[in-house]
Amino acid sequence: MDSNLTLCHTLFAVFLVCLLGQRHVQATEYTVGDDLGWETGNDYLRWSQKYKFSVGDVLVFKYAKGQHDVCQVTEETYRSCNSTSGNINYYNSGNDRVNLTEAGKYWFICDVSGHCLGGMKFGISVASASPSGGGGGGDGVGFAPPPREQGGGAAREGVGRWRGGWVLGLAIGGLCLLSF
Repeated sequence: MDSNLTLCHTLFAVFLVCLLGQRHVQATEYTVGDDLGWETGNDYLRWSQKYKFSVGDVLVFKYAKGQHDVCQVTEETYRSCNSTSGNINYYNSGNDRVNLTEAGKYWFICDVSGHCLGGMKFGISVASASPSGGGGGGDGVGFAPPPREQGGGAAREGVGRWRGGWVLGLAIGGLCLLSF
């Protein structure tokens, strides 16, 4: 009986470690614009519709510092490209990381004169994180004007969405129930 209890405690500890690591494993990192980065002439509508974004994911904006910036804005500011109001966050490092911490819609523009009107803007829907992975995004919700040029490449993916924690938890629970 003691060996069953020890086994049960050991398996439960492994399960907890897996669950603690699950949030880290679930996050996916997306380079905005893929290989072209955050640059004029990229098709951000197409880019934003290729992926499904979930809470915990990270957007990485790569661009030449001083030539561009990134403004997270309200929908109204996004649509008008007038950044005199509606700014939520401002980034200008050239290698900005935006953590998607809440489900909902996010809008981004470049605030350098003429860049937003020229197409450096997009919007995404971010879904709540779920045990099965996936999210919003590739559902036609991207917001950007038609492209002037086309971009390409792949997003830099994280480890991916992992469901093994739930399967392991059910297995441990079943073993513990059977051992008593």
